[in-house]
Amino acid sequence: MKFISRFILAAWLAVGGAHAADGKPPVVLVHGFFGFDHTTLGGSFRYWGGFNDIAQHIKASTGREVFTAGVGPVSSNWDRAIELYYQIKGGCADYGASHTALHAAAGHIQKPAGKCWAADPSNNPDKYPLALYPQWDAAHPIHLVGHSQGGQTIRTLVQLMEQGTVGSGGARGWVTSATSIATPHNGTTLRDIVVDWLPDASTLAGLAVQATGAGGSGGSGFKYRLEQFNMNASAAESIDDFFERTRSHPFWSLSNHDSAQWDLAPDGASELNSWVKTSPDVYYFSFSAQATESLSLFGKEFQYPRPDMIFFLQGMAGEWVVPSFGLPGMGSFRQTAAGRVPTDQRWFANDGVVNTISMAGPEGSKIQALAGQPVKGVWNHVATMQGMDHFDVIGWDAKPSAALKMYDKLLAILSRLE
Repeated sequence: MKFISRFILAAWLAVGGAHAADGKPPVVLVHGFFGFDHTTLGGSFRYWGGFNDIAQHIKASTGREVFTAGVGPVSSNWDRAIELYYQIKGGCADYGASHTALHAAAGHIQKPAGKCWAADPSNNPDKYPLALYPQWDAAHPIHLVGHSQGGQTIRTLVQLMEQGTVGSGGARGWVTSATSIATPHNGTTLRDIVVDWLPDASTLAGLAVQATGAGGSGGSGFKYRLEQFNMNASAAESIDDFFERTRSHPFWSLSNHDSAQWDLAPDGASELNSWVKTSPDVYYFSFSAQATESLSLFGKEFQYPRPDMIFFLQGMAGEWVVPSFGLPGMGSFRQTAAGRVPTDQRWFANDGVVNTISMAGPEGSKIQALAGQPVKGVWNHVATMQGMDHFDVIGWDAKPSAALKMYDKLLAILSRLE
């Protein structure tokens, strides 16, 4: 039986490995904050494409395999990167003893039960989800593409692999390129607006987990994937017991720096950028987006949302979210508090979620406009998608042709690297 199992695995890997052998490494798409994979909602509405399918468009137009990952939608970039590695390669998520100890106060555990992916479909007694591309290594590299927080996550993964935290000790050459789309590399002021002015937002998120019982990775609905904080409901646990155990969980505390709510803040992004560096062995690309326009009124300059911005973003993108309560919007928000990362008028332009100035690349890295041949170890800024908001760039618009053209442009660039 062992021989048969190994034979089946070898044959399966050989078929998948053809994508690397024919010069077309696969593309792995990584969602952002509160994102989801293609299995959520039965695939009726996709993160990558909405009612369309960007992954299928890329596959049909380029002939290469495309995978859509599903990582913790509200987790830190460390946790998301670890999960992404094992989801692609196979195995059980191991966040590391030192990382777990550092964030023990938030209830973090090292190896959450059941958070695994099977590399061998013929040897999967626990019926784990199958790994996306188990033959992944330096001989079978991939292209990573991340939207929003996904852009932070993919460069965190490259860093963790190269420092030997995951992979076979300093894994170099496994990632050919890392592309970010509308990513808050230096944070977004929307996080400061929401958390500083509405400090109960995190508590409300925790209540949503309780109400839905979706703290784990199971089911076909939205999944918080928070097994590493023991927030998944046990089969032997009553609803009342689950509510009691997860009520006011320390994960949702603003003092918890092992979460998306911290990494997405300008302060948290600055901390992330202090140790996540730009690898000299990887091609980095970035796309920015802007869906606001400048307006001068009574001697004051601010940004206001374009009328074609998705309606539920417009209230946050302009000068005020709630004028009567003095709650500023991204188009006029300045952070001037002592000890915080300062933000000024340069941060006003945005796509409804992320400040445009934050999208080209992380502070401290070399960023240059892409002109001609891209350079490794540099953030090659491809374009600013004028008039496109945070969800237009992933095809949620009723007419996603502009988004598809952007992906076509990216894949044309990537094909020249192979």
